[in-house]
Amino acid sequence: MKVHKFGVEDANFRRSPGQQGDIDVANLVDQRHGGPITIGYGRYASSQTLTETMMVHDVMIVLDGRITVSTADGSVTASRGEIIYMPKGESVTITTEGEGALTAYVTHPHWEESHTG
Repeated sequence: MKVHKFGVEDANFRRSPGQQGDIDVANLVDQRHGGPITIGYGRYASSQTLTETMMVHDVMIVLDGRITVSTADGSVTASRGEIIYMPKGESVTITTEGEGALTAYVTHPHWEESHTG
């Protein structure tokens, strides 16, 4: 894959695998493209909660709304233009309030491979 630009309009959102909440993801670059990272968008409806142990290193950039990530050590809240880093192995609870949130993400290695095998 050569240099490429993406926008939300390029995203094909689908339910985040294994989740019961109203949380959708859209990979734009992943293992199918031969690079070492996955990049995409995440869309969280209002009042959603997702709890998991991170299988990959995950960088989440908040594009709209607010996201709170809680761990055993405390919580951080990010809004538009802010970034949250969640290291591999960390147990996190991600929550949204108000109007929900739109994020962009970068993971290493590919998160989808980590969730399927």
